[in-house]
Amino acid sequence: MDTLITARGLSKRFGPTVALDHVSFALAPGRIVGLIGPNGAGKTTALKAVLGLTGFDGELSVLGLDPRTQRDRLMEQVCFIADVAVLPRWASVSQLIDFVAGVHPRFRRDRCEEFLAKSAVRREARVRQLSKGMITQLHLALVMAIDARLLVLDEPTLGLDILARKQFYDSLLNDYMDAERTIFVTTHQVEEIEHILTDLIFINQGRIVLDLPMEQVAERYAQLVTGPDQVNRARELKPLNERQLLGRSVFLYEDADAKALAPLGEVRQPSVADLFVAKLQPGGAA
Repeated sequence: MDTLITARGLSKRFGPTVALDHVSFALAPGRIVGLIGPNGAGKTTALKAVLGLTGFDGELSVLGLDPRTQRDRLMEQVCFIADVAVLPRWASVSQLIDFVAGVHPRFRRDRCEEFLAKSAVRREARVRQLSKGMITQLHLALVMAIDARLLVLDEPTLGLDILARKQFYDSLLNDYMDAERTIFVTTHQVEEIEHILTDLIFINQGRIVLDLPMEQVAERYAQLVTGPDQVNRARELKPLNERQLLGRSVFLYEDADAKALAPLGEVRQPSVADLFVAKLQPGGAA
């Protein structure tokens, strides 16, 4: 299978509000795709459509299945972690492991135990006794122990401290990801995931404004940091965005001539956050 997810003309309205406006994209196996956008941009609606949790217009195929009519089969191969790990507070860790083992045919208890052995989560502890970080570790262990082909993450580290967030993404890379699995993640903490992404999608007001592999992002966009004496020349090259930083000007360009930029100052690859701001400001969207 060349693609795990194919969306064509994906649309969704909530009354007069357009959540998704003819969105099209494709996700291939073995990729880590970041879906980035401001609040209300349509990120969660897109993920819910992929998971079969909301209706939609247009075409959407996930693992060769229609989420609207084949969700039971789809969820045998897809896992989901939301911004809040909804686990019963009265249950013990051992009870949760037994429950998932009993209901999901692709759950591997030994893998779950391996993941939990790297954490401070005790088997006899109840969910109400665990910190938010421990609950997330438990949720991740339960999910990663399922032999799924697609993992969907919606703000998975919201509210966690820096150490817990780093451990979360390290576990994804080292213990879960392989050439056949795909991770589809949305988060506002873009600076923490840009180093693991293989593909980047920006969405704004229900429309895709950027959809590129990360290597093409590096080839297509450049950032110039320059002093006051070169500002006018830098502006003549028509940047997408200009801002001030500690008395210097920072310009972001799309498809600019690297040889023309080099004499004007320091040229570097923009961060995903800087690119996001440049593309979503008025006049910056593709």
